Amino acid sequence: MPGRLIYLMGPSGAGKDSLIDAARQPLSALGCEVARRVITRSAESVGEEALEVTAREFEQREEQGDFALSWKANGLGYGIPVVIDSWLEQGRHVLVNGSRGYLPKARQRYPDLIPIVLTVDGEVLRRRLLRRARESLPEIEKRLQRNQQFSSAKWLDEEGVVRLDNSTELETTLEHLLGILREHGISAVPDRI
Repeated sequence: MPGRLIYLMGPSGAGKDSLIDAARQPLSALGCEVARRVITRSAESVGEEALEVTAREFEQREEQGDFALSWKANGLGYGIPVVIDSWLEQGRHVLVNGSRGYLPKARQRYPDLIPIVLTVDGEVLRRRLLRRARESLPEIEKRLQRNQQFSSAKWLDEEGVVRLDNSTELETTLEHLLGILREHGISAVPDRI
């Protein structure tokens, strides 16, 4: 049986990178790979473990078919390497750091994906964004507004997205993530081909 794509979304500052890092070992035990994104941003930026490329390199990779999924958001290009298709065919599950705006297209390509949105309380997010000091105060306010959109129950219901709250301890969020995956049938390493 093919593996499942786990499509994790959430606003900047919600803690996706921290959750993904904490989940690597438990996910591996479930037969799940974590895809490393290709992003067009400066090498000085901090955050997820991604392969950073120039805008031109990104375009070339897109033209060559190097990405299973790719999109543009916030002035940046994001790509998920095409190797995920091989992993899925081999029965491995794959977690990707996705985009809410790209979810419909991702669903077209991977109809059985598991969409999960990481949400966080507005005040918790404000503290995290201020602490990391990557953005100006007006940019932080825009992030907070976007967080409210991500937390909208209407959107979650319409799109059939599972909500995962990360307002408390990371370990608690990780346990809830693993519980969600178990509910979707991801609980053991599949047979290797």
